[in-house]
Amino acid sequence: MKRIWLKIYYSIVIKLPINHSRLGKLIHSQSIRYIVCRKIFKSIGRGVNIEKGARFGNGFDVVIGDNSGIGVDCVVPHNIIIGENVMMGPGCHILLRNHDFSRTDIPMISQGYSEPKQTIIEDDVWIGRNVTFTPGRHVAKGSIVAACTVLCKDFPAYSIIGGNPSKLIKNRKD
Repeated sequence: MKRIWLKIYYSIVIKLPINHSRLGKLIHSQSIRYIVCRKIFKSIGRGVNIEKGARFGNGFDVVIGDNSGIGVDCVVPHNIIIGENVMMGPGCHILLRNHDFSRTDIPMISQGYSEPKQTIIEDDVWIGRNVTFTPGRHVAKGSIVAACTVLCKDFPAYSIIGGNPSKLIKNRKD
């Protein structure tokens, strides 16, 4: 049954207008996406906002907490864990795995992929527009990830992170 809902999502629901537009409000885009994703995801909290163009693979292992969202045109892996009160800007890409490039005697294109890694985003996190996550990132509670950051390592709770490669700008508790 989940596969049928997945086909409905990717063929129709993904294209509905953005939630805060006049048309999106009129046809209740947010509610429709929520209802369909509730049939697909492993767990979905209350007040979750899945935006237009959001992609999540097959989505069967997605866990998303209360009052969180997946932004417009974001791509997240099928097994992501998103805590409560997480804001995600448009255009974010969270990678599941990378190309394997450990050998130099054969072309990288022939080496396949690394093992998939799960990304976890804890509670009360704000992710800016067009952030890219390398595989297996753990974003700690209360952190802010600046727009256009390439998040390539993990940081402690309440960090403000930015740049390419990512670096600690400051801790919110300092």
